[in-house]
Amino acid sequence: MANSKYEYVKSFEVQDKIMLPTLIVVVIDGRNFRRFSEVHQFEKPRDMKAMQLMKSCAAAVMEEYPDIIFSYGFSDEFSFILKKESKFYQRRESKILSLLVSFFTSVYTMKWDDFFPHKFLYAPSFHARVIRCPTLEVLQTYLAWRQNDCHLNNLYDTCFWKLVKDGKKSETEAHECLKGTRKQDKNELLFNSFGINYKTRDPIFRQGTCLFKTQVEDVVKYKENGDPVKRLRRKVMEVHLENIAGKSFWNEHSSLISELGRFEEDIHKIRPEYTESFQFQDKMMLSTWIVVRIDGCHFHRFSDMHAFVKPNDEQALNLMNSCAAAVLEEFQDVIFAYGVSDEFSFVLQKESKFCERHASGIVSRMVSFFSTMYINKWEEFFPERKLKYPPSFDGRAVCYPSSEILRDYLSWRQVDCHINNQYNTCFWTLVKSGKTKSEAQNRLKGTQTQEKNDLLAENDIDYNALPDMYRRGSCIFRDKENKALMHANYAEDSGKKIVIEHCNIIDDGFWEAHPWILGDELLSKRSNVGSNADI
Repeated sequence: MANSKYEYVKSFEVQDKIMLPTLIVVVIDGRNFRRFSEVHQFEKPRDMKAMQLMKSCAAAVMEEYPDIIFSYGFSDEFSFILKKESKFYQRRESKILSLLVSFFTSVYTMKWDDFFPHKFLYAPSFHARVIRCPTLEVLQTYLAWRQNDCHLNNLYDTCFWKLVKDGKKSETEAHECLKGTRKQDKNELLFNSFGINYKTRDPIFRQGTCLFKTQVEDVVKYKENGDPVKRLRRKVMEVHLENIAGKSFWNEHSSLISELGRFEEDIHKIRPEYTESFQFQDKMMLSTWIVVRIDGCHFHRFSDMHAFVKPNDEQALNLMNSCAAAVLEEFQDVIFAYGVSDEFSFVLQKESKFCERHASGIVSRMVSFFSTMYINKWEEFFPERKLKYPPSFDGRAVCYPSSEILRDYLSWRQVDCHINNQYNTCFWTLVKSGKTKSEAQNRLKGTQTQEKNDLLAENDIDYNALPDMYRRGSCIFRDKENKALMHANYAEDSGKKIVIEHCNIIDDGFWEAHPWILGDELLSKRSNVGSNADI
């Protein structure tokens, strides 16, 4: 990051490292998937193709991230377990959670046509959270709890939709009919009324899907005489079992024992205090501004693979801006966004109750939706360039207690935009002139703003004449030019026009011209000491 007087705002970022030996589970769950399944006409109570798509995405996540050893899923939910000694992204909760939900969403979007080739995809998104399991016994209980939910939910839904589809009951009547019934009652209803033995239904629906990594002997090549050369390789295996938390299954796989541990006893009763801990989530501080910063993961490689123009690709930046604007349209609590390169910061209104202010819910939903938009809009901005692999983004949420500090945060990001862009413009100017990347880095080491401007001038480049989007980044907000409506509570507020501008947000001018963004709280002048960068 660039050095500036605004860097103190980094002190508000809370440490979220998950300490060893806590086991890490990331749960990814469909957002509004009941409506999503209706829009896409999924078969009730379960759609086999939809389940296969979820399973395919889970397998892709396990292939992408070596530290994920085991996963279990049903319906629109999957849980991913990292190995016990994992150092994945320094065990930072927000990083792990956001990367996994972003990649899962991207894969889901890109694989859709493989499973539903004739169905248009309306933007899917997922939310996620981290479950911390202090012991292997707690992890074992978690798995038993999720599989029990799989069975109970599927049994109920099977009964419900048989009653509805056969015309015996309306949906309301079916709910009333099943209210308070036990498992045995539901099994008897299916058998006596419909001739269905529930235990013969497809295991993927009744038991869920278990994926785990194990070592298998695989042929890697053949010798000149035709003899195979075999080596042990890790492979994702799929099983469907009545009891994935049973020691008879778990302890027969050396990879699970070595990476996670041995189950000592079978679980006969799920302890309620454990399930309460699985559902506990910390809330972000009330009456503070929440900022969610989303950042591209390994976008240097991504930009190289997709031949982005250096140092700035206008279409790539416009794609990011379009995705950010879509976030403002989707999430009404987001009132302002500032972005540069492959990064965007989203500001939620101070009194927001979005996701009950749970950081995991806020971050995962926004990162997931942004990932979907990036893929869906790709062809709009790169019609002749195929997306080669799923992009992913990470994110984190930070609270800022005052509008003054929030503005300092945004100023920090804009100063960083200028310094990084000026450096990159110089760097690629030198590379394009014939210098190697190492030579360009050495040439720029320790140079100040004026020296960089002089270097660019020698190459007939006036830095201050470059497009504002490159030098200043992008500001996105709702347009409320009619100031008479500024304090009114209008239901049609969501229909306000989304504006994208490239302007100076460090000085007071922008905020005085748009007082509705942060409200009346910050109307006093800030002393314009000036930044260490001319933007």
